Amino acid sequence: MDPHPISRAGYDKIREEIRVLEEDQLPAVTERIKLARDEGDLKENAEYHAAREQQGYIQAKISQLKTKLANCRIVEKSDMPKGVVNFGSLVTVRDLSDGTVEQYELVGPGEEDYDGDVMKILTSSPIAQAMLGKKVGEKFETEVPVGTLKFEITGIGDGED
Repeated sequence: MDPHPISRAGYDKIREEIRVLEEDQLPAVTERIKLARDEGDLKENAEYHAAREQQGYIQAKISQLKTKLANCRIVEKSDMPKGVVNFGSLVTVRDLSDGTVEQYELVGPGEEDYDGDVMKILTSSPIAQAMLGKKVGEKFETEVPVGTLKFEITGIGDGED
């Protein structure tokens, strides 16, 4: 599997999330477990069981984030070719079924955001995969759970405007 592209900012954001989990949240939960254990009988100790569950959740989240980073490579958006859809592109598309115009920015893991005027979508998403390598004026279609979407690319920016 090829590594997913990620920006330096996206990489740093995930690293910081790992740091907070490892250095702040995990020690606090470990202390809660210790205090709950000191109260005696663990079978009936709800605080102990809740803290152990939270500890498991935090450890799983740390593992998930580290795996995500291990499967990424940092890419500078400014190094990407211009005029063609790729990582970091801000793509304007026209829906061929109803003429509506939408904008997508192709981003890496941890940077996706589906709210707002510009949807930040993962380069691994079906829509992004269908438009990668395309130029202004080219049409593409992609299968999504609701059916087939058909678009025309009307603009490509570098996502840093």
